[in-house]
Amino acid sequence: MDRIDVMRLFVRIVERGSFAQAARDLQVPRPTATHAIQRLEADLGVRLLERTTRNVRPTLDGALYHERCIRLLADLDEVENVFRNAEPRGPLRVDMQGTIARFFVLPALPGFIARYPGISLNLSEGDRMVDLITEGVDCVVRAGELSDSSLIGRRITVFEQLTLASPAYLERHGVPSTPDDLDGHRMVAYTASATGQPYPMEFEKDGREWEIPLPYEVIVRGAEIYTASGMAGLGLIQVPRYRVEHQIAAGQLVPILEAFPPPPIPVSVLYPQSRHLSSRIRVFIDWLAEVFQASPIRA
Repeated sequence: MDRIDVMRLFVRIVERGSFAQAARDLQVPRPTATHAIQRLEADLGVRLLERTTRNVRPTLDGALYHERCIRLLADLDEVENVFRNAEPRGPLRVDMQGTIARFFVLPALPGFIARYPGISLNLSEGDRMVDLITEGVDCVVRAGELSDSSLIGRRITVFEQLTLASPAYLERHGVPSTPDDLDGHRMVAYTASATGQPYPMEFEKDGREWEIPLPYEVIVRGAEIYTASGMAGLGLIQVPRYRVEHQIAAGQLVPILEAFPPPPIPVSVLYPQSRHLSSRIRVFIDWLAEVFQASPIRA
């Protein structure tokens, strides 16, 4: 490994807190990674990493070296991209909500792979808050307002939302005309991953907003089980339109209070402030924006 590759390896070891995970991320043999860092420490004459049975963390010298490495590698990538039309290469780990992947990303993914054959894409499904640095994730795609100031975000689309219920539920409880008519109604409680508390029902019209925490009989976490609970007649739900167009057409869910829609949901790609926006991440984000703009699905 040359010195630049060793610097990239060192940065990833610090981020991941593990030789094995960093070696796996960068697709190098574990013994090679260990030998490279030992040689780096010998050349510099300082100990960069403290190794324990549970994790690896930088020494004071290692933390300083890590900070300098991040700046140097960012400058190097920028210079190389300016002076050569380099094709992005290497691994790219992305975490996103399963329904976003299923409806938008996966159908278009063969086009990305054909356009950037040098990128090895690793996709995972989730909607929890991910520690991108320690988990070795390059970026995440999330729906909702951004709250984590340690991440940089780029908004790529906005989802229109609907309030819905099953025909059986509406037969039992009636069809409300305004949010003020929701006395006696129930919701399916969807819990926030950050707080564990259920989201209230939300409505908007002519600058007025309603936030109504209805009673509930079931609490869920997960997009698929939330929609299925609404179809089962367990209460009102509020979801993006794209996810339920089939159920609406099949008569399994009925939109209500359409004159008082829930606030739209922004969708963003997030990545750490401390990690340079590599060409792999940059082209993936640009491609995602293209996918959502061109999608025939109503977002």
